[in-house]
Amino acid sequence: MSALRVVAFGGGHGLAASLRGLRHAAARLDLDVTAVVTVGDDGGSSGRLRADRGALPPGDLRQALAALAGPEPAAQLTARLLQHRFGPVPGEAPPGDQPDPLTGHAVGNLVLCGLMELLGDPVAALDHLGGLLGATGRVLPMSCEPVSIDADVLGGDPRRPTEVVTISGQHAVAVTRGRVESVRLLPKAPAACRPAVAAVQAADWLIFGPGSWYTSVIPHLLVPELAAAIVASPARRLVNLNLAAEKETLGLSVADHLAALAWYLPQLQVDTVLADGTAVGDPEPATRAAESLGARLTLAPLAVADGSPRHDPVALGAALVPVLGSAR
Repeated sequence: MSALRVVAFGGGHGLAASLRGLRHAAARLDLDVTAVVTVGDDGGSSGRLRADRGALPPGDLRQALAALAGPEPAAQLTARLLQHRFGPVPGEAPPGDQPDPLTGHAVGNLVLCGLMELLGDPVAALDHLGGLLGATGRVLPMSCEPVSIDADVLGGDPRRPTEVVTISGQHAVAVTRGRVESVRLLPKAPAACRPAVAAVQAADWLIFGPGSWYTSVIPHLLVPELAAAIVASPARRLVNLNLAAEKETLGLSVADHLAALAWYLPQLQVDTVLADGTAVGDPEPATRAAESLGARLTLAPLAVADGSPRHDPVALGAALVPVLGSAR
């Protein structure tokens, strides 16, 4: 029997959590995993490399690769190395007002940026680094060109709390205290990564979330070729909901999160909405919202034991096994 082909969409910590859950599910199911990653990051190390070298922002791609690193000690050490972030030089103050140029950079961001320059192809760079990590899956960008995110935000300017203003940049949108009314990509119709489109077309399951809804999940639906492939794919579709609201989605209910997907891709049909029962609370509104997308709401304990809003990889993997296995 062939492996179940799973494509997971997202970025940052949310996608990494999904991939770690899929790795645990793969202990009981034969899975072929592809991560399709947003490329709008303009903050921190990724933002600096993007501004200084015109690089495809590597941070979210790096996190996805690290989450899929193989179990061998050498692969796990390499993953830790890629995630290592340089701090100030111990015991030394930089001369004058010039900061240490390495401070704040993640090693993996520099490695990925270098590989992309050396090979001239971000997909080849990601595949090569995935090989060094013994990755249990493939990582692809949603587009091979960096994109920017603009949002219309009510109260985005605290001096004008009743007005809608435009906020530009993924980082600025992610930390806004206003209410996001709409988001869009610049350029408006970026070219999709061709291998990512092919993975969607061949998939058995497409997984959306968890993650920052407006800056990590929805951007995939705004790439025309990728959105068309998602709608046309014969795959089943699963939405994995967050355990808590992000800054950019404060005030949005579970039902609102699902409605946002339908707003940006009205043709989207979903089979399963997976959520933590404690995070959902009253399941009735979430059930109705899931049914509006054609989906069944599945509740399971997904959070880590300390009560923080983080997915437990083992628990998430256990919840995914019967859902994904239903495609057999």
